[in-house]
Amino acid sequence: MRDWEALVKQRLAGLALEPEETTEVIVEVAAHLEDTCEEMLRHGVTEEEAVRRALSQVGDWKVLQRKIRKAKRRGQVMEKRVRQLWIPGFLTLILSMFFLMVLQKSGLQPRIVMSGSNTVLLYVPWLLSLPFFGALGAYVSSRAGGSRGTALLASVFPMLALSTAYLLMFPIGLAVEGIIGRQVDFSAVATALLRDGVGWLLVPGAALIVGGLLAHALLSTRSSSRSTAIG
Repeated sequence: MRDWEALVKQRLAGLALEPEETTEVIVEVAAHLEDTCEEMLRHGVTEEEAVRRALSQVGDWKVLQRKIRKAKRRGQVMEKRVRQLWIPGFLTLILSMFFLMVLQKSGLQPRIVMSGSNTVLLYVPWLLSLPFFGALGAYVSSRAGGSRGTALLASVFPMLALSTAYLLMFPIGLAVEGIIGRQVDFSAVATALLRDGVGWLLVPGAALIVGGLLAHALLSTRSSSRSTAIG
């Protein structure tokens, strides 16, 4: 019986991937060709003809190599994005919101900074904790190889997520109103939250990004010191 892995390895010699990835691709393609060939043999096709038909399904091996490389690169980009942005970003979001919920359940009342139409409500203990959460997000992102911009996005991710959620309430509210035929409170809630954006978005966002900047600066200093020591 034909050695499909050896054949595929020869045809994909210019794949230019990591050894583990190359082996994985070769095994997968070889298994597919072998299954195709065996299926044809079960239908009475000669071995030589079955091999020829199986190989004809591949077509141009150079084109296949380009498609595999492109797919692998796309997968690597997505994997990096998950490790460098989404995981640290959601970690920062979950921890900061959980801590705010704990403070509220413990009876914490917001501090009124201004009165009248420009009232600003601030949860001071929560705001004081945000630089630590922002620093944590930036640290996790940087340790995963994230750039400075990615680390800062991870640190300020909670405010970006809240802003997006508030803005989405407007189209969601209109859609729900169109379906049920009566007014809902989504738009009113979103308007109130955006009106209080100083206390809920701007100040918390600034606190988070301060923590992210400090964490990234500290990591950069350590990296520079380590490089100097090695040099």
